[in-house]
Amino acid sequence: MNKRVELIEKYAADLKDKFDVTVDMDLLTKVTIGLGPSIYNADSETVSGSDESELATVKNNFLIKKLGLEDSSELDSAITSVMDRYGKSNRNKYRAVVYYLLVKHFNKESTY
Repeated sequence: MNKRVELIEKYAADLKDKFDVTVDMDLLTKVTIGLGPSIYNADSETVSGSDESELATVKNNFLIKKLGLEDSSELDSAITSVMDRYGKSNRNKYRAVVYYLLVKHFNKESTY
């Protein structure tokens, strides 16, 4: 099994275990592929929920540029909601999982 498939399975398990969601494997695969080589780097594979610049990157580069959403306080609320659901004590907030949940939250599956 290749490394990307292993990572996608790890992300799916995280979604099932921590969020109790039924995972759309096709969408999760597309979101993961869209992240490119960043998933293979331990630092860029995760999102720091306490780093404001990291959260701004999620908002600007993913929600606004990739998903085409308008800048609003709703974007910040959605990011905060996902981070809170992931748990403050959880250090491994996988970027693919965060992005997947945000895509689902805003019903932007058609982007992929």
